[in-house]
Amino acid sequence: MTGKLLIVGTPLGNLGDFPPRAIEALKSAHLILCEDTRHTRKLLTHFGIAQPTERFDEHTEEAKARAFADRIAAGETIALVSDAGMPVISDPGFRLVRVARELGLVVEPIPGPFAGVVALVASGIAPLPFTFLGFTPHRRGERTDFYRTVAELGHTAIVYESPERVVDSLEDALAVLGDVELTVGREMTKLHEEFLSGTISEVLAELRSRQSIYGEITLVFAAAHAATSAASPEEIAAEFERLRAGGMRRNDAVKAVAEKFGMRKNDVYRMLL
Repeated sequence: MTGKLLIVGTPLGNLGDFPPRAIEALKSAHLILCEDTRHTRKLLTHFGIAQPTERFDEHTEEAKARAFADRIAAGETIALVSDAGMPVISDPGFRLVRVARELGLVVEPIPGPFAGVVALVASGIAPLPFTFLGFTPHRRGERTDFYRTVAELGHTAIVYESPERVVDSLEDALAVLGDVELTVGREMTKLHEEFLSGTISEVLAELRSRQSIYGEITLVFAAAHAATSAASPEEIAAEFERLRAGGMRRNDAVKAVAEKFGMRKNDVYRMLL
């Protein structure tokens, strides 16, 4: 008889957000895998959960995933949690779930909070379509390229940022995205929960005025402003067809047209539909 892998969402901070089903799921497990056993033990103790725990983070996942999957196949029920929110999303767990699926094991998700969506629904920014992109890169050059990708999306974008880098990150975002609408969700569900909304420059002014910034931070950006072009749709279509007739691939032709007329690729695609 095979066991199963439980993917259990945990509170972002407020323990009142931990549902009965998640508590029972953890109590049913033979073992609970967690990023930080000391952090998770506080949650378990609060709810009277005495199951053993073992560290399972980005440094150990690759080496341990198959061994834990084999234990599930042998009949154990193993639960996976992260420090806060849903495992796998910007947290360890993908490799273990992948191996479990490859072995045909039962994977049972127990839904919990997702900071990206919590910030989105409180932002007042158009919710659909949106893309969650995880943490921004640490280095400025890579972060600038990251925000260029956000600009190309042409719709709402959600990212995670550290309090130490949030001002630098927003300065990069302002330079690339323009002064679009932004909501910063900080310490969500916790005692000092805060939402800052406005344009990027307005939020930056507030954050720069603070001596220190702390807590988990989620950024919700409205779609970047569409670049304006003096070219008519007919001119854009004609240039695209000229490049295609010369043998250029579609995506490359769209990129070339966008660069020539100072537009975003998504806007060129829309005009060519």
